[in-house]
Amino acid sequence: MPLTWLLIAATKNHADLFGTAGFSFGAFHLFDNLEAVFTYDDGIFGRWLLNSVLYSVVGSLASSLISVAAGYCFDKYEFRGKGALFGLILIGTLVPGVVITLPQYLLASEVGIVNTYWAILVPSLVNPFGVYLARVFSEGYVPGEVLEAARIDGASEIRVFRSISLPMLLPGFMTLFLFSFTASWNNFFGPLVMLNDHHLYPAVLGIYNWNQLVVQNPELYSLAITGSLVTVIPLAIAFIGLQRFWRSGLSAGAVK
Repeated sequence: MPLTWLLIAATKNHADLFGTAGFSFGAFHLFDNLEAVFTYDDGIFGRWLLNSVLYSVVGSLASSLISVAAGYCFDKYEFRGKGALFGLILIGTLVPGVVITLPQYLLASEVGIVNTYWAILVPSLVNPFGVYLARVFSEGYVPGEVLEAARIDGASEIRVFRSISLPMLLPGFMTLFLFSFTASWNNFFGPLVMLNDHHLYPAVLGIYNWNQLVVQNPELYSLAITGSLVTVIPLAIAFIGLQRFWRSGLSAGAVK
């Protein structure tokens, strides 16, 4: 129902938004609202969308690759302290992200990356749950016999991972990417703490900023609603486009 209300409200102008019932259509002004959203304040919303794409796509790709490599190592290699280190990672999955945002801010302040793109990208690289899930995927998707055959043929460990294991782990990789993409796209508190320059805001924080100003400028209410609808579209595209990967990945994780 909230999404239905959002879809209907985005088609109304400011007068119909408050002059008609919530689930009733008024005059169709969706395209006018979209034009207003993307032209307001020299098109700042387009920049917020690009920032969201940068934080979500780049951060999620890097985070998923790191998680898959770490999970693969925990599954296929033996090294000193492996059990204790993996136990620490499991503990990390129990800590809410909001709790560590302030310590992350203090660390970012120490190294001078507050109010930069790096303040959002660097924390997104760490994903304890992704490492755990990648280990589960590695146990299910990568047979040890295949790796031994490759080593006997003279392949190095890096080539074994890149050419044999990583393609086998692709469904797991895409599942991790989708989880990370969704979390990064909807991340609000991290950018709220880390960023002061509104040119660096992701779309969710920018829309929140508009919503805070509706008392002084009521026209921003329509922009915030239409902007919210636009920010839902990339998530829907990602889920539909990658569904064949994450369905198989979730099935493998459930079987394990």
